[in-house]
Amino acid sequence: MKIGRKFLVLFLAIYLVPALASAGYWYLLDRPGSWREANWSSAGILPHPGDEPRATIHVFSAATGGMKGAFASHAWIVTKKEGAEHYDRYDKVGWGSPIRKNGYPADAYWYSNRPRAVVSLAGEEAARLIAKVEAAIASYPYAQAGGYRMWPGPNSNTFVAHVLRNVPELGAVLPPDAVGRDFLPFGTFVDIAPDGRDVHASLFGLIGFSAGLRSGLEIHLAGLVAGIDIMRPGVKIPALGRIGM
Repeated sequence: MKIGRKFLVLFLAIYLVPALASAGYWYLLDRPGSWREANWSSAGILPHPGDEPRATIHVFSAATGGMKGAFASHAWIVTKKEGAEHYDRYDKVGWGSPIRKNGYPADAYWYSNRPRAVVSLAGEEAARLIAKVEAAIASYPYAQAGGYRMWPGPNSNTFVAHVLRNVPELGAVLPPDAVGRDFLPFGTFVDIAPDGRDVHASLFGLIGFSAGLRSGLEIHLAGLVAGIDIMRPGVKIPALGRIGM
């Protein structure tokens, strides 16, 4: 019984209290009432593609709409080949075609929420990796209509996390509020990165852990992530995100 009480107190302190604090703060914010009222225009983060001759790769993440935004974000991938006059944006969505290409401006607000860059590459390294990113996008196993479930996945973040795991050269993991990122495709329970620098274990996205140079040390519970970053010192707080360098 003592162990059970200690576990409950630990759960409340690490997972539930930050989530409730985030929900309270989010409730007080002025937010659009529906997707029709939301801003989906460019946030002006990326230069005009004609002004950037180099190849580029970007992964963006932004808080999602409604009260879900207190706990969860939406991620997407943007690529531009060398000399191209346009960006290509890839999202996993729950309506229409699940993998949507160029449905929104590359750096658009998401439900009026400004996106943040998870990772950005430019130049020769980006040019070398674009084909690998495109192959990972094409290999995503839930790309068909109906291949979307908001929680615990597969969802938009499951898609982007799949690409990041298959292209470890991007050197990134999605932020702690990217609910669904830890849902492993193909029904697997353990995934080791191709370069061996990260290991992910998950029971259908409900409970699990990650450890490695990119992930640091994380404990996952019901889509909420707590952990520490090693390479870039910081802490990962459920619902609130990452705090550190």
